[in-house]
Amino acid sequence: MRWILPDAVEREQFHAGSCTDAYAFLGAHPAMSGKTPCWHFAVWAPQAKKVCVTGAFCQWAYEKYPMEKGEDGIWELGLPASLLTKGKEKERLHAYQYAVLGNDGVWRLKSDPYGFFSEQRPRHASVLYDLSGYRWNDGVWMEKRLKWNAQRSPVNIYEMHLGSWLRGRGGRVKTYSQLADSLIPYVREMGYTHVEFLPLMEHPFDGSWGYQVTGYFSPTARYGDPDQLRELINRLHQAGIGVILDWVPAHFPKDEWGLEKFDGEACYEPGDGRRAEMPRWGTLLFDYARGEVKSFLLSNALYWLKEYHADGLRCDAVSCMIYHDFDRQSGAWIPNQDEGNVNGEAVAFLRSLNEAVKEKCPGAIMIAEESSAFPQVTHPVSEGGLGFDFKWNMGWMNDMLFYIGKDPIYRKYHHDKLTFSLCYAFSEHYILPFSHDEVVHLKRSMLEKHPGNAWQKFAGLRALYGYMMAHPGKKLLFMGGEFGQRSEWQEQAELEWHLLDDPMHPELQECVYRLNHLYRKLPALHRVDDGWEGFQWLSVDNWEGSTVAFMRSAGRCAPLVCLTNFTPHPDAQYRIGLPYDCCLTEIFNSDQAELGGSGQYHSVPVRAEPIPYEKQPFSCLVCAPPLATVYFQVKKISK
Repeated sequence: MRWILPDAVEREQFHAGSCTDAYAFLGAHPAMSGKTPCWHFAVWAPQAKKVCVTGAFCQWAYEKYPMEKGEDGIWELGLPASLLTKGKEKERLHAYQYAVLGNDGVWRLKSDPYGFFSEQRPRHASVLYDLSGYRWNDGVWMEKRLKWNAQRSPVNIYEMHLGSWLRGRGGRVKTYSQLADSLIPYVREMGYTHVEFLPLMEHPFDGSWGYQVTGYFSPTARYGDPDQLRELINRLHQAGIGVILDWVPAHFPKDEWGLEKFDGEACYEPGDGRRAEMPRWGTLLFDYARGEVKSFLLSNALYWLKEYHADGLRCDAVSCMIYHDFDRQSGAWIPNQDEGNVNGEAVAFLRSLNEAVKEKCPGAIMIAEESSAFPQVTHPVSEGGLGFDFKWNMGWMNDMLFYIGKDPIYRKYHHDKLTFSLCYAFSEHYILPFSHDEVVHLKRSMLEKHPGNAWQKFAGLRALYGYMMAHPGKKLLFMGGEFGQRSEWQEQAELEWHLLDDPMHPELQECVYRLNHLYRKLPALHRVDDGWEGFQWLSVDNWEGSTVAFMRSAGRCAPLVCLTNFTPHPDAQYRIGLPYDCCLTEIFNSDQAELGGSGQYHSVPVRAEPIPYEKQPFSCLVCAPPLATVYFQVKKISK
C-alpha cells in the first residue's frame, strides 16, 4: 500500500476522531522521494521529546534516524529503500521499531501501532510489508454481499481457533495456506455459512487466544504473512463461505513494546487508573474520549473489512466498554457526569463505528458480545440504538447449559430455563452461541456437560443441537462441538479428530451435518427470527415431562414444528396443539438409528384432529422419542 499524503481535512478528522483510513498515512509505507524508492514512516506520539526509527539496518541504534515532529504530534521520516533491504529483492524486509524518548527522560522501544506485519513471538518488532501486491478474485462474492440481508438469511457460524483446529506432523502449527486445503472443504461440506476466527491480530501470548492484541493492524505471523491470510479469505469466499473476525476494541495488554504509555505518558489509555485499568484481564482500556484513539479503532475496523475483505467483525467485551464499573469494586471507578456508570464516550464511539461500517462496507455485519441487558444494542443509531447487526444471546446460552447440565429427573424443576428466552427473544437480533468460552476452564466440553451414560450424553447433545437450530436466532458453534470433542479445548493441541474412529462421534457429526443443511434449506428456520409471526408455542407448559413443541413460520413458506423431549423416557402418544387442520411429515429426528438413536420415528405423515388442545383448535398425537428433537414439515389442509 503506497503512502498517501494526508491533506489538512484528513489530519483534522484524525484528531477529531472521525478518520476511517488513518492506516493510509500512518505506519510504514513504500513511497518515492523524487525518483528514489523509499519507505515513509509516520507515528502519532504527541508528548514525546524525540522519536527515531531504528532496526537491524542500523544495529538498533536509537538516535541515528530521528523523525521530524509536526505541529499536530505526528512524527515523520523517509528512508531510502536500499537502506532497509538486504540481499535479493524478494527477501524479507527488515524489522523496525520506534525509539521514543519521553518527558521523563526514558527511552522506550515501541512497535508500530499501525504496523502491517510483525515478527513472530518471542520477538515483537514490526516488519515492513507492502500490502499493494495482492490480487483478489472474489468479486462475485463481494458483489453478492452488497445485496445480502443478514437478518433474513441463514447465518450458521463455525467458530474456530486456527492454531488448534488441525495441526501437522509432530504437532506443527499449519500455515494459513495449509489450513485452507483442509478447512474449506470441511466447512463447505458440513453446511456452515461462515467461519469466525478467534483474533488473528498479532498477540504475544498464546494463552490469551488472541484477545490481548499488540499488533492491531498486523495478522499474526504464527500462520504466515498478510497475503497468505488474504489468500485464505479469498478461497473461502470462492467456496461461498463468509469470514468473521474477532476484534478487540475494548482493551490492550501492558507489554512494554505495545500501546501502554506509548509516548512516555498515557496516550491510548485514559490518564486516571480508575478509568484505564481492567482488573479482570490485567489490561488497559482505550480512551474513547480522545479523537486520535477513536480514529485508530475506526480505521482498524475498516482496515480488516476493506483490506482483508472480512465479512464482519465480532466485537469482544462490549459490556467492558460501555460500563465504567464493569468488574470493578465500589470506589475503584469514576462515575460519569450524571453520576451513572455508563461510558458515554464508548457508546458514542460504538455508534459511529457501526455507522461507518454500514457506509463504507455495505453488507458487512457487526456483532456485539455484550453480556448485560443494555438496551437497543442491535437497533439503528437513528432510533437511539448502538447500531450492531447482531448480539450474542448470552442469557439463552447460560440458561440452556444450566438446564442440560441437570439430571433429567430434576429438569422439570427448571422448565423456565427452556421458556424464558422467548420473553425477550425479539428485543434484539440475536445469535445463539455455544462458543469457545463454554468449553474451557473446567466448564467441560459440550458432550461432557450432559449427565448419564455415553448413549445419553450423545442423545442429549443431538437433542440440544436440534432445539438450538429451531429456536429463533442465528447460530454459532465452536469447533469440535460438531463431533463431540470429549476434552476441554486447549489452544496448544489440535482437536481430538481421532474420536471419529468411534462410531458415536461420526453419528453426531452426521446429525450436525443434517441440521446445518436443513437450516439453510428451510426458510421457516431462518427467515423470521425477530418476531412472533415467525414463532408460536404449541406445547409450552409440560414442565413435568420436560418436553416442548413450537412452530416456526416464514410467510407463505411451509411451516415447521419442532418437538424436543429432554428426558430419557419416550412418549409414544404425545399430544400437541395445532392452529389449523394439517398434516405433519417428519423430516428430521435425532433419535434415528443411523444417528445413534433408538430408532423411534414416524414412517407416515400424522394428520391433525379437530380436538382442541393447549388453546389450539386442532391437535395430533406424535411420538416423542427419548432425549430427542423431531422436526415435522407442516402441510395445511384447505377445505
